[in-house]
Amino acid sequence: MAVDLINPVPLADVTPAAPAVKPARTAGDVLGRIGPLETRLARTNAEIDAAQAVRYRVFVEEMKAQIAPDAMRRKRDTDAWDMVCDHLLVLDTSIEGDTEEQIVGTYRLLRQDIARQSGGFYSQSEFDVEALLQRHPEKRFMELGRSCVLPEYRTKRTVELLWQGNWAYALKHGVDAMFGCGSFGGVVPEEHALALSFLHQNALAGGEWSVAARPELYRTMDLVPSEAVNARKALAAMPPLIKGYLRLGAMVGDGAVVDHAFRTTDVLIVLPISNISGRYLSYYGADAGRFAS
Repeated sequence: MAVDLINPVPLADVTPAAPAVKPARTAGDVLGRIGPLETRLARTNAEIDAAQAVRYRVFVEEMKAQIAPDAMRRKRDTDAWDMVCDHLLVLDTSIEGDTEEQIVGTYRLLRQDIARQSGGFYSQSEFDVEALLQRHPEKRFMELGRSCVLPEYRTKRTVELLWQGNWAYALKHGVDAMFGCGSFGGVVPEEHALALSFLHQNALAGGEWSVAARPELYRTMDLVPSEAVNARKALAAMPPLIKGYLRLGAMVGDGAVVDHAFRTTDVLIVLPISNISGRYLSYYGADAGRFAS
């Protein structure tokens, strides 16, 4: 799997309140296993710190993101949301040493009830998420963010476990819809004109699910006339993770946002649980039992 970033953007005007220290979790929260790989939530602050180190290796060392000087010195990708989110991990248990040394992939999960108590969702720094939430007062939303996997683990198994963890977590907490930023590399949207145009013309969230980039950050995605968009070429030019979201049944918001700090062009992915393809529900199990431990 090529590196795909979910929501790697700098803080804007949405900042969560300072939280209490997360309590340790128990060994009973493993969400899935494939061979030596397992997925579960971080149990300790030390594991969160190790996940931040993995993010640093991918976002800063590999993708050349620009982060705060203190974070650079510590070699950690951190922000204020880290202590209010749950951190989904993929660990390679065949690696000798502490669990912190076994973390090879991570996702950051933020439920709506926690976001409401802590200052909002991270994606609100780029997209008008609040308008979407207000149209669905009866639904529970979850934000996916800061997704990354170490280069040598970008395989089908690792991706399957990340989705196994997301799906099991969503079921446990009664989530009705997921969203988060999907990223294209680089800060020039026109370099991704074919893929962005395909998304806008074929996967745009409409009606009750419509959501747009913040007006001051909005960059058009509709860059190529529909008659000139070759679907096969557009999909081939798309980051694998965004393509995977589309297969699940996801839609995209209106407008892209350029994130200069992380050197990406972001689109908002919106995935109602009711849209998830039946074949994926069958594969992972309606109860998330496909790879359950």
